[in-house]
Amino acid sequence: MRLGLDFCDTKQRSIVIAGHKTSVSLEDEFWNNLKEIARQRGMTLMELVGGIDRDREHANLSSAIRLFVLGFYRDQRR
Repeated sequence: MRLGLDFCDTKQRSIVIAGHKTSVSLEDEFWNNLKEIARQRGMTLMELVGGIDRDREHANLSSAIRLFVLGFYRDQRR
């Protein structure tokens, strides 16, 4: 079995949350799914990321975003 290297490559993206510039390192698959979730909810991407940032229980925002995306799709399957 061979895993696609594109999925494993992370890209650093600059974002602004509550007026503060920060960066997150995410794989394209997570970033694209995050944008789709925001679209489905009628939110901007930054509104969604801001909410994840406010509610996160992990020190690392990138990890919190990954867990959010995984949880979103897990909950849809239930």
